[in-house]
Amino acid sequence: MSIQVTGISGIPLIQKGDSLPDLICANTRFENGDIICVASTIVSKAKGYVRPLAEIIPTPDAERIASKTGEDPRFVQGVLDSSVDIIIEYPFILSELPFGHVGVRAGVDNSNIEGENIILLPKDPMAEAREIREKIHHATGVDVGVIITDTCGRAFRRGQTGSAIGWAGMTAIRDFRGDHDLFGLELEITEEAVVDEIAAFSNFIMGESNNGVPVVKFSGCGTWKGHDSLYFTKEEDLIRKALHI
Repeated sequence: MSIQVTGISGIPLIQKGDSLPDLICANTRFENGDIICVASTIVSKAKGYVRPLAEIIPTPDAERIASKTGEDPRFVQGVLDSSVDIIIEYPFILSELPFGHVGVRAGVDNSNIEGENIILLPKDPMAEAREIREKIHHATGVDVGVIITDTCGRAFRRGQTGSAIGWAGMTAIRDFRGDHDLFGLELEITEEAVVDEIAAFSNFIMGESNNGVPVVKFSGCGTWKGHDSLYFTKEEDLIRKALHI
């Protein structure tokens, strides 16, 4: 396998109402089977998933948590409003979002945004990925895969990496169960989170500060079989059970 990875430059600062598919197509060419990773930040900006801090009134819960974390209570309220379940309150907020993703501070961010505003993660990243894929196909006649990415920390390790929060045109998991290893042993539990692996490498190209590369194209990834059950259910999640949540 030989994979070509290209950061797509030339995309301007995104404003509410901008058409990401049009801007992406204007700055690159596609072939069938290409996969693009799109930073969730620009998806949220284009859709208007931005809240001014001045319009957020903290609740007593937000005030209480902020007193422990040292954060702006209005920012904490934005996190609480974006979450369906608070798993950890301190030393940082770890919460679950409506679409199943579990992340620090619900993925709410106040970087790479003008003024005193916060950016929220897309409300339905799977639908956003499908929409971008469909519009690129309509404009070019080419079938591409789309992954919407966000950066996340990892338990027991320092640093952040890219993760997939929405995808279209591929399955999230490459399922090896039932295959055999080099010595003929049947694989029983091996499931590879391919969308996360691709998202992580795209984040290496995008960078985390002022690189200005919010879209990355992968050519030559091939195809795989699997499924989309990327998130554990609460019944399956051993970490939740260990935390007695």
